[in-house]
Amino acid sequence: MGNALLQYATVLMLTIFVGIEIIAKVPSILHTPLMSGSNAIHGVILVGAMLVLGSANSTLETVLGFLAVLLATLNVVGGFVVTDRMLEMFKAKPKTPRAKSDEVAS
Repeated sequence: MGNALLQYATVLMLTIFVGIEIIAKVPSILHTPLMSGSNAIHGVILVGAMLVLGSANSTLETVLGFLAVLLATLNVVGGFVVTDRMLEMFKAKPKTPRAKSDEVAS
């Protein structure tokens, strides 16, 4: 058990470092498409977490499954919020008509 846990922890740490290195090298113009792709992946993770929660047999499995569903849901929703904000940056700003008081002052 201890050896397997050490292996899992090692893989987790390596994936964290690799993920940070990959994301740090991405130009900012590509972050929006990457967020959309990661939202799709997190949607699959959410479905998997719900399947695991549905087949839970013990209290520990139920609690961990619930946490997995909760965190995956927050990740998907947060990803869509961030993507929406980023897409808003690329929209043209509407031109506001000048008020008459501005024209008189000029």
